[in-house]
Amino acid sequence: MIQYPQAKINIGLNVTEKRADGFHNIETVFYPINIQDSLSICVHRETRLIMTGNRIEGNEQDNLVIKAYNLMKEDFEIPPLSIRLHKQIPTQAGMGGGSSDAAGMINLLSRRFGLRLTESARQRYAAQLGADCAFFINSKPVFATGKGDILQPVDLSLSGYTIVIVKPAVGISTAQAYAGITPHKPEISPLDAVRQPIEEWKNILSNDFEEVIYRSYPDLRSIKEELYASGALYASMTGSGSAFYGIFKQKTVEIQDRFPGMYYKERALF
Repeated sequence: MIQYPQAKINIGLNVTEKRADGFHNIETVFYPINIQDSLSICVHRETRLIMTGNRIEGNEQDNLVIKAYNLMKEDFEIPPLSIRLHKQIPTQAGMGGGSSDAAGMINLLSRRFGLRLTESARQRYAAQLGADCAFFINSKPVFATGKGDILQPVDLSLSGYTIVIVKPAVGISTAQAYAGITPHKPEISPLDAVRQPIEEWKNILSNDFEEVIYRSYPDLRSIKEELYASGALYASMTGSGSAFYGIFKQKTVEIQDRFPGMYYKERALF
């Protein structure tokens, strides 16, 4: 049985306050995009994780797919599994690849073993694994608040537009990004901003992490500038970086050559 965990972009991202538990409250719109990993499982004599595609550093037991399996195994009789994960979503990019894989594992286990878990039940499991994991249970546009775990559906469709993803070689850890943040409330909430014409977004939306990341990596600023110069209606860093995206009504200029040596993807949005 197979699942295809999707990536996401953040349309606007504001860090509004530091919480007593050490986390931060945010306001953002999560929007799914058509870049996917591939996750499959089959019953095996012992649990193992086989990974292909983009390389991920770290111990196997720290992988969120294994953590999702172990979490579900606490409450359900799930046998040992051979798990295959093919990574295409870039890592340390702000695109939610690890969180999406974890949610994909929860969905896959529920289907494969007939657990009959409701969407809200699966979201509760996912939320135990990461702040944005619950979003990926059904991957539909939402306005996210709290740690990114309070989700409100958003009537937003970018069907007919094209998104260009540019991922520089540098990776940004979430902890590194948050260390430089000064929380504040935005003048316009991302929820209100995305209700305006997309041509207005560049004047009313912001990602608070951009200026923080530019202090350490000033050359990254040129990626966003180049996306706008190429005709993007809106361009931004996603999440805490380091990937950037541009949304184009019609991409009539080939821009891949403008980003030599960088991961580059072009996908039509749903």
